[in-house]
Amino acid sequence: MKILIYGLNYAPELTGVGKYTAEMAVLLASRGHEVRVVCAPPYYPEWRVAANYVSWRYRCETRDGVTIWRAPLWVPAHPSGLKRMLHLASFAASSLPLLVRQVLWRPDAAMLIAPTLMCAPAALVFARLASASAWLHIQDFEVDAAFDLGLLKSSRAARVARWIESTLLRRFDTVSSITPQMSSRAVFKGVDPSRVVCLPNWVDASTIFPLTRASDYRRLLGIPADQKVVLYSGNMGAKQGIETLADTAASLAARTDVTFVFCGSGAAKENLLERCAGLANCIFIPLQPVERLNELLNLADIHVLPQRGDAADLVMPSKLTGMFASGRAVVAMARHGTALYDAVSPRGLVVPPDDVKALATAITALASDPERRAALGKAARRYAELALSPESTISTFEARLAALGRGSRSKHATGETPYFGGPRSSAAAARRRKPATTEEAAPD
Repeated sequence: MKILIYGLNYAPELTGVGKYTAEMAVLLASRGHEVRVVCAPPYYPEWRVAANYVSWRYRCETRDGVTIWRAPLWVPAHPSGLKRMLHLASFAASSLPLLVRQVLWRPDAAMLIAPTLMCAPAALVFARLASASAWLHIQDFEVDAAFDLGLLKSSRAARVARWIESTLLRRFDTVSSITPQMSSRAVFKGVDPSRVVCLPNWVDASTIFPLTRASDYRRLLGIPADQKVVLYSGNMGAKQGIETLADTAASLAARTDVTFVFCGSGAAKENLLERCAGLANCIFIPLQPVERLNELLNLADIHVLPQRGDAADLVMPSKLTGMFASGRAVVAMARHGTALYDAVSPRGLVVPPDDVKALATAITALASDPERRAALGKAARRYAELALSPESTISTFEARLAALGRGSRSKHATGETPYFGGPRSSAAAARRRKPATTEEAAPD
């Protein structure tokens, strides 16, 4: 099949949505599909366009068998609510010429990755013009997150934004999300349950796995063998509630056998650095290359995953899958009944969000109990191997696409025209598919 993936973030971004979008595209290409991507230059989580990329220029490249078209966007150095909106709007506008260019390619399916929902109107129109199935995959419920987390505050704007969101969601042939709870939220927003699919994030357990030796990072960071490492690795942003870790590190400052390692970047990093200033038990390192990820995750004796209580089931931390696969103990902050709680509680420790004392108690208990750490790590690893396979998620995606194709053909046979994602003529379906090249010109 020919599949267009349309989303803001993509590799070589190392964390978050871009990581999973790129892995999905590469997996689909490896299974014989022809995949193109329309995205922005890499900038996340540093909020700075990566070296060798330019924020204001169109660009086309090929990575791992996938043709990638990059559109300009504005990246604020210090993102606030309004600046984030302008940031997203800049990509929604600049990516339009690339979508227009792909209409003649005539993909079978167009998948929009949210965030950003600002691109939904263009994605729906594109799918209609190209006679493609329109698919929305939600990694974050960005509208709810923006208002529930206080990034935007107007109640009137919230009502309007949620009405627009619901209207757009109902127009897609398929809406998917990454947990059952987030998928149910789509139904709550008005999407017909028959159009909703759960596509969990995954981990390649052959590339992330428990090491039988100490991680090289212990030597590089000068951490003695008898120290218990509490690791946070990933984005440092508003949804993480990462300030809780600073308070927890301060509360455990007298515990000389526990070291906190913070690896990552993001809008909240400067605040975290300030809060940890003067704490001898805290080490900060930048995001590490993807080829070093397994070594990094194996640095942990205890992985820690904070999350704000008001972010429950608006997002699902993408870093969790790697934590499980590394075979190390996990402590997460989550409310009972949320997707994060359900994922971690059978194979890790869960404490209430924003409860520094409970988090410190859990870390202390695990630091003093190597047998329990090992047991939890084995359970987490087993879950990653059995339930978080990338092939399982991609197979679900392919099966749904095939069903959408059959539905379109059935409607065509009866003379019914679908609202979005119409059928193709037999001549169009049989046309030769030209391979993508690395040197196609992008608009200037």
